[in-house]
Amino acid sequence: MTKAPVAKVSLKAAKSVRQGYPWVWRQEVEALPGDLPPGALVDVVDAQQNPLGQAFAATRSPLALRLVTRKLAADERVDDAFWRRRFELALARRSSLKARDALRVVHSEADLVPGLIVDRYGPALTVQALSEGADVRKARWAELLREVTGARLVVCRDDASGRDFEGLGRETKVLAGEGATLVRYHEGASALEIDLLADSKTGSFLDQLDNHLRAGELAKGRALDTFSYHGGFALALARSCTSVIAVEQDPDAANRARANMERNGHRHVEVKTANAFDVLRSLSDAGALFDTVVIDPPGLAKRKEGLATAKRAYHELNVRAFKLLAPEGLLVTCSCSGKLSREAFDEVVLEAAADAKRTVQVLERRGAGLDHPVLPGLPETEYLKAWFLRVL
Repeated sequence: MTKAPVAKVSLKAAKSVRQGYPWVWRQEVEALPGDLPPGALVDVVDAQQNPLGQAFAATRSPLALRLVTRKLAADERVDDAFWRRRFELALARRSSLKARDALRVVHSEADLVPGLIVDRYGPALTVQALSEGADVRKARWAELLREVTGARLVVCRDDASGRDFEGLGRETKVLAGEGATLVRYHEGASALEIDLLADSKTGSFLDQLDNHLRAGELAKGRALDTFSYHGGFALALARSCTSVIAVEQDPDAANRARANMERNGHRHVEVKTANAFDVLRSLSDAGALFDTVVIDPPGLAKRKEGLATAKRAYHELNVRAFKLLAPEGLLVTCSCSGKLSREAFDEVVLEAAADAKRTVQVLERRGAGLDHPVLPGLPETEYLKAWFLRVL
């Protein structure tokens, strides 16, 4: 057997890896062969030659190593059988969700597949490769995923900004299989349609699916859903509310939302193509009142440097939302900014309530669903916050 290349890391980095952190940053690498191909698999040892496992090595990313297994190459072979088993286990962990036709199948490091995101929509899969190691293997992984899941089609959605951080180019294409990329899936009783190559993200926002359904259970009366995208929250609200206004700035997404409302027979939902900040401001200034308001913006703090600006934006959104709510009204307010902690989001929301002179009850603090597990050693996997509040 050919001896594996070896990366040596600092004792500090080794301690973090042993405590569950699966990444090693470039400044913590003490030695790494200089002629490695992109995404090469290397043995990892600490400064005293104690083994840590095998990792994907990156040639360009500031994140130099992503742990794959805690066994060295001499003790565990990382081949097709290894990855098939990882995919089978990821699917088995979601067995309680088998009635769903839309879910996350692989959640990157949390499912021990570094840098790979796999979402299922009906008969098709979308994948995102967010590391060099995943990128060079994604074509082969697509075939394995088809075999494990039975999907007819696997689409690559590698057009996210996370690829820039890794020094990877952006692309969208069919990786494996055949057939239309326009597919239908369900959120509870609601039927949605998406184009896996044309629509944003991996097609939709599956991390919010459970929160969509929960909002539908608690919502009432006149509702406002901002940053609606394809209408996930609005569709759920429509089942229990007398009227819904859904606000989405992107014209294509707004048209998709309108089609979803029509498909589900929700004639009491109005989809407005407009900026949510502007709509909230104008409705608040006009003294409008709603029984249910949803604030679900895109990530406003993708980097630590933008956190202060993001906090101000979240504060403004929530102040406006609180002012729009009638007594006993429901606010669902969300953040998918990983750089904004749960504690910091709490502080922003409660400060907004105070500035709006509203008293609130916290009903639930929720995150992503069971198909988006959190790896305790990697805080980045716990990014989504969805607070359910009652205004008194």
